[in-house]
Amino acid sequence: MRFSWIGLILASLLAPLVFCAVMLGFSSSANPFFSFLILFVPGCVVSYATTVLLFLPALFLVSRWRPMTGLTVCLLGLVLGALVFVPLTLMDWKSSGPDSGPPTESFLVFFERWVADPLTALFPVAGLVTAGLYWWLRTWRWNSRLSSRAPPR
Repeated sequence: MRFSWIGLILASLLAPLVFCAVMLGFSSSANPFFSFLILFVPGCVVSYATTVLLFLPALFLVSRWRPMTGLTVCLLGLVLGALVFVPLTLMDWKSSGPDSGPPTESFLVFFERWVADPLTALFPVAGLVTAGLYWWLRTWRWNSRLSSRAPPR
């Protein structure tokens, strides 16, 4: 599957943008723009890092093994989105102790408690949306290039 800069830039931006906009609706902050940026910047870091370091290499490897379809790309994004939750939870666990010090409970107990949180479902959904949008933008750009080169009828 060919690489798409437009897909990379726009697809990785959608999930943090939507999440931050929804969270801003629940906020009663005096400065909503600052609150938006506090959530948006780390969200973009996680989204772009996941796309560049996990999704694109995995997409390349899977495309060497089998032909890529929209379903395959979306399933890959769903699985990788769920897997990203584990290292982020590990980072949270390491700073979960008193005064952000070493943890007082085991990682499995902490992980079990965090998996039960409904916001955990956002990670696989964000991976699915990002992968689906990347696929759509990639095929849309590719099809528009092909149709512009087609001979007139």
